[in-house]
Amino acid sequence: MASEAFEDIVADFEFLEDWEDRYRYVIEKGRDMDPLDEALKVPATKVEGCASQVWLHPRIEGGRFHFDGDSDAMIVRGLIAVLRALYNGVPVAEVDHVDAQAELARLGLDAHLSAQRSNGVRAMIGRIRAVAAEVA
Repeated sequence: MASEAFEDIVADFEFLEDWEDRYRYVIEKGRDMDPLDEALKVPATKVEGCASQVWLHPRIEGGRFHFDGDSDAMIVRGLIAVLRALYNGVPVAEVDHVDAQAELARLGLDAHLSAQRSNGVRAMIGRIRAVAAEVA
């Protein structure tokens, strides 16, 4: 069920053998994202439960879920980019059916993130699902 963009990340991860290279790759994915407009960094878009400052700005286009995001931590910006690859373009009604934990496990992220980062990823996934559920 994963998007082509997410499958590309999976393929790149398989090519990168060292976890330091994988972390650099995730950070680069975050650097490649456009920054979230400062006007959108408001309490309504802030994700609670993350050690870092995290903002997600969802939008629905043609019945499909999309979001932009930002963080003050580069690794978290990268994690946002990975989640964007997983969720952007998914029909709103199917967002809840994406098994994000299983998909992220394919990258091995579940075993290589700190407990705080893992909690933050779960909080971001929770926010994505909640927004999609409200719209659906």
